[in-house]
Amino acid sequence: MDSFSSPRTMTSEYRHIPVLLDECMDGLALREGEVFVDATLGGAGHSVAAAKRLGSSGLLIGIDQDAMAQAEARKRLEALPEEDRPDLLLLKGNFGGFDELLLQAEIPGVNAVLFDLGVSSPQIDLPARGFSFKEDAPLDMRMDPGQQTITAAEIINTANEADLTRILRSNSDERWASRIASFIVAARDGSPITTSSQLVEIIKAAIPASARRSGGHPAKRTFQALRMEVNQERQVLQRGLEAAIRWLLPGGRICVISYHSIEDRIVKETFGAFANRCTCPPDLPVCACGRCPMLEVRTRKPILPTPAEVERNPRARSAKLRIACRLPEESAH
Repeated sequence: MDSFSSPRTMTSEYRHIPVLLDECMDGLALREGEVFVDATLGGAGHSVAAAKRLGSSGLLIGIDQDAMAQAEARKRLEALPEEDRPDLLLLKGNFGGFDELLLQAEIPGVNAVLFDLGVSSPQIDLPARGFSFKEDAPLDMRMDPGQQTITAAEIINTANEADLTRILRSNSDERWASRIASFIVAARDGSPITTSSQLVEIIKAAIPASARRSGGHPAKRTFQALRMEVNQERQVLQRGLEAAIRWLLPGGRICVISYHSIEDRIVKETFGAFANRCTCPPDLPVCACGRCPMLEVRTRKPILPTPAEVERNPRARSAKLRIACRLPEESAH
């Protein structure tokens, strides 16, 4: 048993309490016989509810890069009564490859898409994956170790101070980004930083004591920033959202649940860009660019979980839901 083993192991149940479930189902407005894509399938928490609305004449496409999640999702979905069980197509991959994955499915378009951007519980909870600042673990943080080579430890030990500052600031709005980066560079001069506990102690030393008394764990933002950098989450999200919008049929709906300000900003700006595509000068009486709007944004402000939901599921606390609808073709002219 190595020093990072834990008595906690993955149970046969791939835990997933769906966040903002009722609000997502309202936003997706699924009807019998439609095609629905769960771009972050996980344990199928949202998809089980979606399947009951699609019925046996619908098609449910689930995307996930985690084989354990797919196996659990399939088990749950195939256990549904026959009348609540749509055709099921599970695609292994990341939603950043939405275009390629949907081409595999060989369908002309989809009626609804859901993105739930939370990191799944097993990935957070298993220390060996290195996502958590609460337990000692190797600084890995790769979502798909079989396909990815760069780890959080490599970034921490090789990036220069300016790049570390940029990573922390752009991926998490970390107020103390430059100070943390400076402390990291100084610490690694002695020996490489390889474990989460080492990094946590450096972050605590870098952030003044007065600032550590509020705002949660001082390492939270740094670990978020590193996870996002290792997995290129901002770029992957942007690419996946844009592809999903293009695959929506006229009248199709897209729901996205984000969990921090960086993600929410990307969703808001992407929806806005597809809703306001015209590049003509504002004083031009008639659009001449031909870049017609593709989306109607349904949520001026994001939908938040109720206090009751947060009490039932603390991981819903920071969730924000945004909804948009693909405009009918005639609206785009």
